[in-house]
Amino acid sequence: CSMADMADIGQAEEAWTVLDQIVPGRVTPVTYMNSTAAIKSLTGREGGTICTSSNADGAMRWALEQRDKVLFLPDQHLGRNTALKMGLGLDDVAVWDPHRDLGGLTEEQIARATVLLWKGHCSVHQRFLPEMVDAVRARVPGVRVIVHPECRQEVVEKADEVGSTEGIIRAIEASPAGSKWAIGTELNLVGRLGIENPDKTVVFLDRTVCFCATMNRIDLPHLVWAMETLLSGVVVNRISVDPDDAKWARVALERMLQIA
Repeated sequence: CSMADMADIGQAEEAWTVLDQIVPGRVTPVTYMNSTAAIKSLTGREGGTICTSSNADGAMRWALEQRDKVLFLPDQHLGRNTALKMGLGLDDVAVWDPHRDLGGLTEEQIARATVLLWKGHCSVHQRFLPEMVDAVRARVPGVRVIVHPECRQEVVEKADEVGSTEGIIRAIEASPAGSKWAIGTELNLVGRLGIENPDKTVVFLDRTVCFCATMNRIDLPHLVWAMETLLSGVVVNRISVDPDDAKWARVALERMLQIA
């Protein structure tokens, strides 16, 4: 996942050390599911939780009950949209750039911010722009626009609805026959919803075809190859997680389930 790659564990540990010096004991980490095991481990070890796009607001609300600040990573857009949904303002959030000293912020900005957003994003959802919403409304009269919260804030503000992957699926399925939808999320899901809901008009928000390159590496030929190889007694592409990382990542995941 390109988003997960934007939060390197070395950078995250350095950021946590700096924050603990400037605002000691005041930050709770909240990490999106699209992240590495090492980042999840850091989150669990430092008293934080994991979230999905469906429960991000609950996770952030819980985190702010523990301490008065949140470090949200690795997706700045989901973090910002969640904070605004909870009633916080843009003045309450600040973007932490891991490639710059102090995240590109001053100590005063760090102390003032309620939510610090890791400078990461989904490569697909960041493609959607506000003018695409205007264009699809002109192209498809009566269309409703629904987007994923990984989209930019400006796109979310223009949309009719915002929903997680599950939320988007439910919205389309529950809508009446003849409904028209423009969806701002990964194209495979949009195509599938169009096929499964033939009585509705379902279009992609962006007229340019853009699949998630990393997600599309998971395909049927490779799945069949992996299963056939396993049947022959050979394990391919084994994934191993450091036991300590696994321990603390599990703690963070279990916190998420308890919060939910």
